[in-house]
Amino acid sequence: MKTTLELDDDLLTEVKAVAARRRITLKAIVEHALRRELSPAPELNNPDPEKFEVGPLGFLVLKRKPGETITLEQIQAVQESLDEEELQRAIHPRRV
Repeated sequence: MKTTLELDDDLLTEVKAVAARRRITLKAIVEHALRRELSPAPELNNPDPEKFEVGPLGFLVLKRKPGETITLEQIQAVQESLDEEELQRAIHPRRV
């Protein structure tokens, strides 16, 4: 089936370059991207179900009580904790 898409000029230029490097058609890239977008999301590994839940878009989100506001400090603390865990896994891959 044929259809018409309006794409941003920079995006079209970039996707044409990728298609050329991969030696495939623009149509193949668009079909692949659409199939990937429509396929079910893989199960997300929740590192701490006490702190996180999987949101409606499939991303981890901080759990909060109704009306509770999540502060920047809380987000930074979680990020620092995750960064530290990742660093420990890189330094000591068998321990963690």
